[in-house]
Amino acid sequence: MTQARILVIDDDTNVLDLTQFHLRKQGFEVVTTDNGSGGINLMTAQSFDVVLTDMRLPDMDGIDLVRQGKELAPDTEIIVITGFSSIVTAVEATKAGAYQFIEKPINYDKLLLTVRQAIERRQQLLELKQLRDRVQPDSFGKIIGSSRAMQNIYAIIESVAASDANVLIVGESGTGKELVASAVHERSLRARKPFVKINCAALPKELIESELFGHTKGAFTGAARDKEGLIAQARGGSLLMDEIGEMPLELQPKLLRVLQERVFTPVGSEKPLASDFRLICATNRNPSDAIREGLLREDLYYRINTIEIHVPPLRERAEDVQHLAEYFLNVFSEKYQRPAKSLSREAYERLFAYNWPGNVRELQNVMERAVLMTKDEVIEADVLPMTPLLAPQVVSESPQTAAENGSLPMTASAKSVASHSQMDNADFDELCRLLVNSLPIPGSGEEAQNIFERLEGGIVQEALLRTKGNKQAAANMLGLYRPRLYSIIKKHHLLDGDDTGQ
Repeated sequence: MTQARILVIDDDTNVLDLTQFHLRKQGFEVVTTDNGSGGINLMTAQSFDVVLTDMRLPDMDGIDLVRQGKELAPDTEIIVITGFSSIVTAVEATKAGAYQFIEKPINYDKLLLTVRQAIERRQQLLELKQLRDRVQPDSFGKIIGSSRAMQNIYAIIESVAASDANVLIVGESGTGKELVASAVHERSLRARKPFVKINCAALPKELIESELFGHTKGAFTGAARDKEGLIAQARGGSLLMDEIGEMPLELQPKLLRVLQERVFTPVGSEKPLASDFRLICATNRNPSDAIREGLLREDLYYRINTIEIHVPPLRERAEDVQHLAEYFLNVFSEKYQRPAKSLSREAYERLFAYNWPGNVRELQNVMERAVLMTKDEVIEADVLPMTPLLAPQVVSESPQTAAENGSLPMTASAKSVASHSQMDNADFDELCRLLVNSLPIPGSGEEAQNIFERLEGGIVQEALLRTKGNKQAAANMLGLYRPRLYSIIKKHHLLDGDDTGQ
């Protein structure tokens, strides 16, 4: 602790000198600067355990300094000090990566305690990171998906899991919100403590308060003994409140008080108890709609959504259908000791042609049924119960046309000819260079275009045009597994009204 290095940034020389005095008195090594640019330069050149920064600097906003500082040194804890306190500023500082928010005039006993806690937290984070590097560093539990949307969710989880920031997970039913919540808990500093769950929609309104806060003996009819509530059970761990939009409106102020004051009172008791948990909420409602309809208090919403994670429906990440289907296939084949090992081409086509209104949960049920209904190693389309929304037509082709289009294996001579016509690495590198050099550089505040999304759809569209709509030939040309090609076609709405169905 005494060897910790602290950077203090403040343009008020009196605050700077006094803060430096108190920190050095405790044995800390202290470096100071009176502007944001100087702080960023010091963080670039040196390593610090903690950074204390004023919110208002002569050359930079404190929020911007936090963001840049966390990019430069993700492991450094940043404490923001301000005389302009507001919940909005506090939330913005937390979202930017600040560890804590302290108001002026500075209470130095509180500041020193917060600094020590920040140093301890940083040490825990480093130890946890080392542990994860040794044990499954890329594991996200049971979450399956490699789409760009899921990669974004993984990145958010990695960024926020180790903090104590409240998390709100929004998504349709069946998208896997609880799995995301579990991943947040499992990758947090509270991972070894309880992960307690409550579904606000599954309990009668009159029981939710007792379940959440606990009750004393005799608090109401049937309360034969004291009961510990879920908040107490989650001590040191995380509490998942699923379907938070269904929580009775009259209980929401009590939850808000718990989050603001970190205390709660069991039903029938007058003695407040300290709470220590990380709150994770989930909802299938649009929070804005819930607020507008009077189902969710706006002040509670701002407290629970420090970090908001949107889980996309399966129809918006069709490229994950194949991975999910194969995962469930393996799980249920092993569970029920059934012979099914793969899906036929027609089965894949039916999976990709369906819109999945029930999301991942529906796909899981479909695959469980398919495994149970299949007596052979290959699952055929006729055991899949869904009605395809985009059922592909099958058009026969002659062997000669099939060979030309790539639907049948090429002969040795054909392969030889093809190998001489393929683009070599130098040509490919030159094409990439020309493409990148033609891209505009976004200005400040402008949103950059997603070139990979555009390339994916554009390349598949051109391949389908070249093969006159023959999907198998296009898949062969691009080196794609045919179900993967189907997912891209559906995702980008390609060949609408001009699909040969091959």
